Amino acid sequence: MSSFRKDRITKPIFHWAKGAMPGLSQTEREALEAGEVWWDAELMSGNPDWKKLLAVRAPELGADERAFLDGPCVELCQMLDDWAINRTDGDLSPEIWDYMRKHRFFGMIIARKYGGLGFSAFAHSEVVRRLSMVSIPAAVTVMVPNSLGPGELLHLFGTDAQKDHWLPRLADGRELPAFGLTSDEAGSDASAMVDHGVVCRGQWQGKEVLGIRLNWSKRYITLAPVCTLLGLAFKLQDPDGLLGDDPEPGITCALVPSDLPGVETGRRHIAAGTMFQNGPTTGKDVFIPVDNIIGGAEQAGKGWMMLMSALAAGRGVSLPSLACAATTQAAYSSGAYARVREQFNLPIAKFGGIQEPLARLAANAYAVESARHLTCAGLDEGRALSVISALMKYTATDRMRASIDDAMDIHAGKAVIDGPMNYLSASYRAVPIGITVEGANIVTRSLMVFGQGAIRAHPHLLDEILALENAQQDEGLAAFDTHFWRHVGHSIRTVGRSLGRALTGARFAPSPPKATEARDAPLYRELSRWSAAYAITADMAFLTIGGGLKRMEMLSGRMADILSELYITSAVLKHWQDEGRQAEDFDLVAYIAQRSFARISVLLDETIANFPSRGAAFMLRAITRPRAVARPPSDALTARCAALVSEAGPTRDRLGRDLTGPGQSAGIVALNDAFDKTIAADALRKRLRALGMTPAQALDAGLLTEAEKAQLDDLAQAVASVIAVDDFSPEEFAALLPAAGGARPKDRTKEAAE
Repeated sequence: MSSFRKDRITKPIFHWAKGAMPGLSQTEREALEAGEVWWDAELMSGNPDWKKLLAVRAPELGADERAFLDGPCVELCQMLDDWAINRTDGDLSPEIWDYMRKHRFFGMIIARKYGGLGFSAFAHSEVVRRLSMVSIPAAVTVMVPNSLGPGELLHLFGTDAQKDHWLPRLADGRELPAFGLTSDEAGSDASAMVDHGVVCRGQWQGKEVLGIRLNWSKRYITLAPVCTLLGLAFKLQDPDGLLGDDPEPGITCALVPSDLPGVETGRRHIAAGTMFQNGPTTGKDVFIPVDNIIGGAEQAGKGWMMLMSALAAGRGVSLPSLACAATTQAAYSSGAYARVREQFNLPIAKFGGIQEPLARLAANAYAVESARHLTCAGLDEGRALSVISALMKYTATDRMRASIDDAMDIHAGKAVIDGPMNYLSASYRAVPIGITVEGANIVTRSLMVFGQGAIRAHPHLLDEILALENAQQDEGLAAFDTHFWRHVGHSIRTVGRSLGRALTGARFAPSPPKATEARDAPLYRELSRWSAAYAITADMAFLTIGGGLKRMEMLSGRMADILSELYITSAVLKHWQDEGRQAEDFDLVAYIAQRSFARISVLLDETIANFPSRGAAFMLRAITRPRAVARPPSDALTARCAALVSEAGPTRDRLGRDLTGPGQSAGIVALNDAFDKTIAADALRKRLRALGMTPAQALDAGLLTEAEKAQLDDLAQAVASVIAVDDFSPEEFAALLPAAGGARPKDRTKEAAE
């Protein structure tokens, strides 16, 4: 029977699919093979096992990691003056650079045996998050050596000799790394890279050795102006066959000391007014030995695979941690400001128009924090989460952008006027940086998360593709026969699940044993419903569109957004469980879930509406019922969520646990003081309003004590200091960095013309 099925049924399908499916390019194959799948595969299955999710151990700090956060990290925060860094100095002070080196901030991911701190992904994330709340230039300076760069690549792929030589120097700051990937021609498209190296013989430390002569022109390279060790991605050429038979080995990663002849660094870019060290680097006829290839000569041409594997740190830890800091600070500060700022004798937090963005802010802060915890937990299990890391990067930074916009709207002119007391403008300026770096969000969303992620996370699709790619046709057909029919069975089960859950309102969908009917069980079941709908829609897309999905980026983008919503919402449910099912926080959990389900239903409806095959669209609409009721959060729930950040309480305390201690900016310190005094005087002010008197009148009438009058005066002064905005004398204004004059930038227009 199996032979009949393979020869008479599977074989024609195999040949049709082989012709319909375009071959994988080398970069696509390497991207698919890099990293691994995890919870994304469960969501893609259409029937996620919630017990697996809840069994994931919540990330925790070790004793040494906690001591570092409470010691050197807090002390560094206290040293930072973000206004001076960005507006007058244009850099971290020499004392701060020295402090970072002394306490090995640049060696968090480097193993202890090499002199590094050997921190977990969660500790790494916590340090970046804490620093980001005080100074983004400081956070980025620490972030880059601990994400995509020589340190990460050496750990994963370096030879023992390379590790022994370079890692101790990177850990203690004797070497400061940068990594050169982006160039004028190659942004998202690494295959367009023209930076190249030619294998040849040359002089190295007085001896003739086999090496590489490099020429490159890179831009947007963080730490390039001050680096001593440049990691470089380039296309390797071996025309004389000195390394092997392949004359074009391809993208390769190597280590280039920045003091070699021909290397140029030092010039700077200004990234949206955020003064971390970033700039171009060029190299002309720079010679390095082949031993400087990361991993040695046998790793020539494997650079793209290395980069795809190592990007999990930057995408999964660094940028989501920065985004988490921004969303948390935006929610915490906006809640406080809306409580202390009054208009028409009423705190603006009581206005419905303010409660809407406040609720979104609280939800985004809780959601990004939850997803950060889950992602770090996966990374600390030793997983290389390529798809989830890409999803986290674009989702977290996109929510950061939305949160900062909402916070700016609530603060209005207070946030527009820049100065040392403005605690939002630095994050507002940095938003485009987070959106753009480590893979632009547009490309990550429309090409990577679904285009590559769905293939990796699908239970059968990658196996089918690899079978179609098999050069041995009989082996390929046999493998395809096995996986194709498993895929068919999976699809039939998914159709049943999707239709059944849609028709029954997900009443019989699975939820974990720990869930309760009155709280989270219905949310798990609803997530199971949308997971099944997503899975069958993905199956139908691959069946009817095939390789054409590469060119349908709007459809792929919507599918990426759905996967993002599924991941974030499941992370929120797990975080609520891990934190002890705090009753006060459940309104936020419900708000996030309801908003997610409403968005998924709209995205799924739009996806189906744009299917090229109208027959497939008709079937999908009947199976998934995307227009079935999935209402967004009610006004009452929205108001309650807004109150969670604008009133004192355990939810606000948990959210802002790192925004009340030492090392905060002057603006946040003043805001916290005004908020605390507002809450403390609330009953007293209500009494005055009932009397219809001013404090002075009540004092004269004997209805207010001197102490109470002093308390109200102190409150008025505290609120006035928060509402006030910065201004500058002409002399002070002239000293600010943008108006300080200095050397004119290089005339690139003239250079290009020449």
